Amino acid sequence: MSVGNLSAISCWVQTLPMVSLPSPSMRRRSTSNLPLSLSSHNPNPKPSRPISCSPLSTSAILTKQEEENAVKYPQFNFKEYMVRKANSVNQSLDAAVPLRDPIKIHESMRYSLLAGGKRVRPILCIAACELVGGCESTAMAAACAVEMIHTMSLMHDDLPCMDNDDLRRGKPTNHKVFGEDVAVLAGDALLAFAFERIATIAAAGDDGVSSNQIVRVIGELAKTIGAEGLVGGQVVDISSEGMISENVGLEHLEFIHRHKTAALLEGAVVAGAILGGGSEEEVEKLRKFATCIGLLFQVVDDILDVTKSSDELGKTAGKDLVADKVTYPKLIGIEKSRDFAEELNREAKDQLSGFDEHKAAPLVALANYIAYRGN
Repeated sequence: MSVGNLSAISCWVQTLPMVSLPSPSMRRRSTSNLPLSLSSHNPNPKPSRPISCSPLSTSAILTKQEEENAVKYPQFNFKEYMVRKANSVNQSLDAAVPLRDPIKIHESMRYSLLAGGKRVRPILCIAACELVGGCESTAMAAACAVEMIHTMSLMHDDLPCMDNDDLRRGKPTNHKVFGEDVAVLAGDALLAFAFERIATIAAAGDDGVSSNQIVRVIGELAKTIGAEGLVGGQVVDISSEGMISENVGLEHLEFIHRHKTAALLEGAVVAGAILGGGSEEEVEKLRKFATCIGLLFQVVDDILDVTKSSDELGKTAGKDLVADKVTYPKLIGIEKSRDFAEELNREAKDQLSGFDEHKAAPLVALANYIAYRGN
């Protein structure tokens, strides 16, 4: 693994103070029937105000978290786990997309796919599989597929017709290097190849994985990225640009992020649980866990966008503000956004009760990592 990847994983930055939790009613309203006319309305909007942040002591917070983990999970080292799993994922991705003809399209695919990153989504897939009794090798093809889908979404999201971004993971975005046309096609190729990788599970003849499980995984991932998932959330997000906060409620914002961000994390976790042979009850508990951390990921992302620099994030900071997008800090303020993040983290970990606590340790730690990450 490169020094850059190791430092990204080992960068433990705490910017969310422990504060009291908001009312659960903030989030628990149904979002399934939100009309695409974007008519959601918050009857009691909070006035917008300047956003500031007073970070707590990083070392103090992390020492406390690590001490708690050491007591509860004495055999578990999260940093070592992340490095080891990310290394396995990177090796599999490198082997999956070799440099071959046509050279340019494969260069473009590899440029973004192997550009680094923490590999949170594929590691979630593997951890969920292992939690319910599976093994890393059983989940690896699906884990790589999830990362290919995620990379495609970033490549397309960065295009001028979307977010028009120049920086991703500390490097020029794909279209800046290879051109818009190749970036679009490379993203398309990764999306197609993702499902080809899952199909290879059957060809590899992995013990204990049935064709029915593979079909279920394909269905889950297809749904997470279509009009009922990532694409649907992206469309509503684009349509919301420039809307004033008074016309956008929490239900509307949650609809966007359940689909645009949480859906793919849910797909990663559920795919791993299915391939690992989890029961229906286990799969559904892990689905709820993933939904919580998916929303948590976006709340933290919104906070980081206005409290960190581009160098710290590895991507353009403040772009949501420039695009006049509705975010959690813009809608409810920075303090309530932090409160909400704490609630989601706690609720996610509650879904892991009943599982073997040592096997659940990676998912508990991943939830904490998502909550307290610095980029």
